Amino acid sequence: MRARIIQDFRFEAAHRLPKVPEGHKCSRLHGHSYKVEVVVGGAVDPESGWVCDFAEVEDAWRALHDTLDHRYLNEVPGLENPTSEIIAAFIWERLKPSFPGLTKIVVHETCESRCEYTGEE
Repeated sequence: MRARIIQDFRFEAAHRLPKVPEGHKCSRLHGHSYKVEVVVGGAVDPESGWVCDFAEVEDAWRALHDTLDHRYLNEVPGLENPTSEIIAAFIWERLKPSFPGLTKIVVHETCESRCEYTGEE
């Protein structure tokens, strides 16, 4: 049997997008209440009955949360142009070594806007 687990996390941060056209509203400093979905899939272990322990995902997220929460994202190395796409890839790169079954990172920038990242193709 195969399954996917999905765990939601949140962080608050400010940013600006330095590469948008002049006059674009996102070139100004602003903030978001980000929601991140971490999706891990794989075979369900017959002994434990799970793909992986939710607590392991929470533990791995903790370091990322400290890096991102209540920060000016443009000052975080690797997030100098912190679009949702780049934030999703940033999170992926840091979680993938711990979770070979990582299948998707979803970054919700607003209630209506989100980016899904599934790794390099």
